[in-house]
Amino acid sequence: MAKVVIAGGGWAGTGAAVAAVQAGADVTLLERTDMLLGTGLVGGIMRNNGRFTATEEAILMGLGDIFNAVEMCVRHSNINFPGHKHATLYDVAKIEPCIKDMLLKKGVNIYTRSRVGNVEMGDGQIKAVVLDSGEQIEGDVFIDATGSAGPMGNCAKYGNGCAMCILRCITFGGRVSLAGQAGIKEYMGCKSDGSPGAMSGSCKLHKESLNKNILEQLNKQGVVVIPVPEILRKSKNILSKKACQQYALTDFRENIILLDTGHAKLMSPTYPLDMLRQVPGLESARFEDPYAGGVGNSIRYLAISPRDNTLKVDGLTNLFCAGEKAGPMVGHTEAIVTGALAGQNAVRLALGRKLLEIPTTLAIGDYIAFVNERVKAGEGLTQKFTFSGSVYFKRMVKNGLYTTDVLAIRNRVEASGMFNVYKQKIL
Repeated sequence: MAKVVIAGGGWAGTGAAVAAVQAGADVTLLERTDMLLGTGLVGGIMRNNGRFTATEEAILMGLGDIFNAVEMCVRHSNINFPGHKHATLYDVAKIEPCIKDMLLKKGVNIYTRSRVGNVEMGDGQIKAVVLDSGEQIEGDVFIDATGSAGPMGNCAKYGNGCAMCILRCITFGGRVSLAGQAGIKEYMGCKSDGSPGAMSGSCKLHKESLNKNILEQLNKQGVVVIPVPEILRKSKNILSKKACQQYALTDFRENIILLDTGHAKLMSPTYPLDMLRQVPGLESARFEDPYAGGVGNSIRYLAISPRDNTLKVDGLTNLFCAGEKAGPMVGHTEAIVTGALAGQNAVRLALGRKLLEIPTTLAIGDYIAFVNERVKAGEGLTQKFTFSGSVYFKRMVKNGLYTTDVLAIRNRVEASGMFNVYKQKIL
């Protein structure tokens, strides 16, 4: 049986674990904090715009159990807000136990508070990862799903300092890149001005700190749009600093846009608290994540691995990458689908089988290939790619890949030969 070790228990690590265990591997998932899902603990948005298409493709390819677990935690479905249609909002307070339970039932070995600090090398490949405790975890193939944000020193150097976000580097230690520890030179994503990294795109407000009318509307409708007087609007350049460029629209500067994900998700990287509390209805507003959301947010895209379209890391024989490690990719769905490809290909590699590339006739395959093409051409590091907006969603629409027609998506997946590909054991 192939032994696959995954570093990072976010959405990318989740996708990798599901695909690898369904392919027949013995899977160990290592998470440095005490909870899975990483930024998924404060994210909460699925199926908006092209993510609908990608989600349906992923389900048909065999990842239905992940999205079924999400459905158990949904607060609102088919929500529209500026620039986005048919979004699903899940409850960030309920999602992690559901995902963890799903993984455990599948037989994934989960170890929390298990930060990977180094790798043990031999013959040009990784033999084991080394935890902070000194314990070595051996494997046949490894997957780097550690993300690209933190540690605190990077947020201080390239942002406004530690914003005390859900990543909690100060408690559990910062992210460590497997590829970096193995000697691979990684890319850094950039803001539009060329400075390193990008700021996480949203904050969360404590719902009970909102005006009663706003709170009732948010709970009922899932979204509230509050016009902001010109004097209280943030500077225009704050939008260019966002990782989530699909939300870098004028609407998000001229309005306070709140989404109900259990918290009140404020669609802005940061908002000065003294300005925020001058907006009618937000006089008592308090940040829930990051706690210093009035000053800054986490800085991401500081460690992107060079890779091919199977998600194998260039220069190493037995390391794959997923999520933000695989490119300047934004979003939970994007992390899940890249994780899944890395997970199955890890098993294929261990068993000496041909690695899988997802055809570009599918949105998922086109996305993985297009991001890689842009990054390796040196053109993509100042851009961020997502199914839900900006550069890639425009490509989806132009190339006819975006659709909400579930039957059409099914026909496309079946024609590509990818139907239930993640449910088949690799022999």
